[in-house]
Amino acid sequence: MSVHKDEKGGWRVIYRFTDWTGAKKQSSKRGFSTKREALAWEREQQNKLSSNLDMTFESFVELYTSDMQSRLKRTTWKTKEHIIREKLLPYFGNRMISEIAAKDIIQWQNTLINYRDEHGNPYSPVYLKTIHTQLSIIFNHAVKFYHLKENPASKVGNMGKSKSKEKEFWTKEEYLTFADAMRDKPVSYYAFQMLYWTGMRVGELLALTPSDIDFGKETVTISKSYQRMGREDLITTPKTERSNRVIQLPKFLCEEVEEYIQTLYKIKPTDRMFLITKSYLHCEMTRGCKETGVKRIAIHSLRHSAVSLLINLGFDITAIAARMGHESIQITLNYAHMFPSKQVELANRLNGEGGGTACL
Repeated sequence: MSVHKDEKGGWRVIYRFTDWTGAKKQSSKRGFSTKREALAWEREQQNKLSSNLDMTFESFVELYTSDMQSRLKRTTWKTKEHIIREKLLPYFGNRMISEIAAKDIIQWQNTLINYRDEHGNPYSPVYLKTIHTQLSIIFNHAVKFYHLKENPASKVGNMGKSKSKEKEFWTKEEYLTFADAMRDKPVSYYAFQMLYWTGMRVGELLALTPSDIDFGKETVTISKSYQRMGREDLITTPKTERSNRVIQLPKFLCEEVEEYIQTLYKIKPTDRMFLITKSYLHCEMTRGCKETGVKRIAIHSLRHSAVSLLINLGFDITAIAARMGHESIQITLNYAHMFPSKQVELANRLNGEGGGTACL
């Protein structure tokens, strides 16, 4: 590498590097106002190329981004990028990554724990845990691939908690009351019908096409998800591998979906059936709740409501997990609190099975 006075003003660094194919290349970076800034940048690049962790946290994040960005969904990376930019770089960006110690992580955690917005609200425990997890992931990457001695974030331990408050949901009666208020707008009514009776995610709903529906078998295939990023419509794979699934539709819902598709002018088999947005569904839920007096829940909580319905109908936990596309049965078991009466029913059944056994 070399630093030169730029004929256009300022300073520039000329550097050579070997790319992943083994080819030697040369490039340059302009725009440094002083020679000192150019030399500092040159030093950082040399450390990156030699995998020397005597570099700033911000520079290592650039390495981490180069390593990981292409391996993740754009939507996943966008979430990670926001946390890195807003919650990590302002605190650790200019620190040498090899010098960040456990005590620094503790001070950072305390800053976030004590934060209050203009309304006096703190970050939720779940969000705090998410932020810390992202920091720990970056340090783990440095340990595993770039020979950092230890992960100071892991040494300190997490903040916040993984579970939020108990999941909110609607009973079947509450949903039916709400659904009646949606009948004046067919697209809203059929969208909520699909969300409630199948338990699919909103992104999965918005990605549906007529070709996903098999009216003969009365099934819907979940194989993609819709996301809106900026001004771009993105069709991605579902959230997890197990989210790829085939859901059996109740006969009445299959008939309703067929009726809905027939109302869509010249729709093609691969066209999206629901040309609406998540914000539209939020507004419609607010409208329906105001009209009916049904308590307001989050759109995603319709998925919780679907699980609670299946639990109340007595379906096997493994069948529920498969229908919802849960990665593990443990995720499904997190819904058990919704029907504590089921625990009484369980105990009564066990009592009947062992009713003749003497007490010890």
